Amino acid sequence: MLIGEYIHTIDAKNRISMPAKFRQELGKKIIITPGLDSCLFIFTAKEWGKVSKKLSDSASDLSFLKADQRSFNRYMFGRAAEVEIDSIGRILIPEFLKEKIGLKDSAAVVGVEDRIEVWNEKAWREQKKEVEKRAEQLAEKLGNEEK
Repeated sequence: MLIGEYIHTIDAKNRISMPAKFRQELGKKIIITPGLDSCLFIFTAKEWGKVSKKLSDSASDLSFLKADQRSFNRYMFGRAAEVEIDSIGRILIPEFLKEKIGLKDSAAVVGVEDRIEVWNEKAWREQKKEVEKRAEQLAEKLGNEEK
């Protein structure tokens, strides 16, 4: 399980170190893709396979016939990149993904159970503040959905 929050610097070659706690679970190749809420998602190859299957599944296996699904799949698959983790645990963040979320010198690397999220550090601080204000309301809402 990927959990925890880490702040890491981004070097001049757009590389960022993955937290040591994450490296063993990640393997050698990962998938990095635009995420939601102004972050990037990082998946292991195995987890990306599960995500891919869910995104392309439909009752008739003709998911390409649904406009919303086509659009979202373009967003997730079209800008995804397979990235290797180097011998000292760094990954190269493609420039177009770095620009998408405004990464500069540092990033928040956050474990969210089955994926890692990479955030512009300032945006991450703002996101945390917003969620912390609403944490009890969110918990209540999610708890009511379980019934």
